[in-house]
Amino acid sequence: MEVENRYVAIRHHVEASPSEDDFEVKSAPVRWTPESGKVLVKNLYLSIDPYQLNRMKRQSASHHSVDVILPGERIASTGVGEVVASACPEYEVGDVVAGVLAWEEYTLFRPSPAVLMVKVDASSGFPLSYQVGVLGTSGMTAYGGLFEVGKPQKGEKVFVSAASGSVGSLVGQFAKLAGCYVVGCAGTQAKVDLLKDKLGFDDAFNYKDEPDLKSALKKYFPDGIDIYFENVGGEMLDAALANMNTYGRVAVCGVIAEYTDPGKRASPDFLEIIYKRITLRGFFAYDFMAKFHEFMGIIGDWIREGKVQAVEDISEGLESVPSAFVALYRGQNVGKKLVKLA
Repeated sequence: MEVENRYVAIRHHVEASPSEDDFEVKSAPVRWTPESGKVLVKNLYLSIDPYQLNRMKRQSASHHSVDVILPGERIASTGVGEVVASACPEYEVGDVVAGVLAWEEYTLFRPSPAVLMVKVDASSGFPLSYQVGVLGTSGMTAYGGLFEVGKPQKGEKVFVSAASGSVGSLVGQFAKLAGCYVVGCAGTQAKVDLLKDKLGFDDAFNYKDEPDLKSALKKYFPDGIDIYFENVGGEMLDAALANMNTYGRVAVCGVIAEYTDPGKRASPDFLEIIYKRITLRGFFAYDFMAKFHEFMGIIGDWIREGKVQAVEDISEGLESVPSAFVALYRGQNVGKKLVKLA
C-alpha cells in the first residue's frame, strides 16, 4: 500500500519570530507492507505548540530533551489519527490513536515502548480533538505542573501568565477546584473576559495595559502570591518573584516571550529567591507519563461534571499549519490551537 503524503517542513532554521514564509508544504510517497511490522495512520487533528519554535533553531537548550527540526524534514507533533493499515496485532484498521504523529497527512510508525501512542476509546463521548488538548499533553502539563510541582493548598493564591492559552486556561480552572484564589493575565480584553466569565478565574488583567507589572501584581495580590504558573518569562517572571510569599513555588512551564527575543530573558532577583526560600522548577508533560491515565481519568470526570471547560481554536487543512503556528506568536489564539485535517 502506498499513499502520497503531504507534510509541512521548515525552509531553514527559524531563529526569531516565525512567519509563514519560513514553512513549505512538501510531498513524498509513504509505503506500507504487511511484512513491515508498522502501522499507517491517517491524521485527523494536529497539535500546534509554541515549544516547537525552539526545536526549529540551530541551537537551543530544548535540544537536550527533544530532537532538533531540520529544514526539509517532517515535524513530529502530537495528534490524533485513524489506523488505515496495520502489520501489528496491537492495532487494527479503524482504531483511533493519539500520540506522537507529525505535521503531515499520514504517519507511519513501528510500535515500541519508546513510541508514545495510545488507542482512544471513540465511544467516550468526548470530541477527538480533546485527545490532543485537555485529555492530552496540554491537560497533563497543566495538571502535573500545578499539582506535582505547585502543590496547591486550599486558600492559597495562584497567578497564571498566558492564562488564555492551552495550558494556562486549564491551570486556572484546576486551581479553583483545589480551592485557591486565582488571577490570570492575557493580552486582550476579550481574553480577560473569557477568563473571568467562562473559566471562573477570580480576576484577570490585560498585561498590555499595565506599565508596571510589579505594581499590577501587588494590586491583584495584596497578600502575595503562593504559586506562580510561568508561561511567559522576561519581566513577568521578575514581577512575580517580587510579589511571591515565603516558600512560594514557581512552576516553569514555558517562557514564550524569550523564544523569539533573547533580549527579554529574565534576570531574576536571587535575593528574592533566597530570602523567601522560593522554589523554581522547570518541567514538561512527559515528566508525568507514569500518571497519565490517572490524570486523564480525573480530568475526564471534571469535564463530564461540567467543572472544567475545554477551549479550542481549530484551523482547517494542512496548508493552515504555518499560519496557525505563527498565530501563537501574535497572540491570535485562544485555548488549544489545533489543525483539523479530516
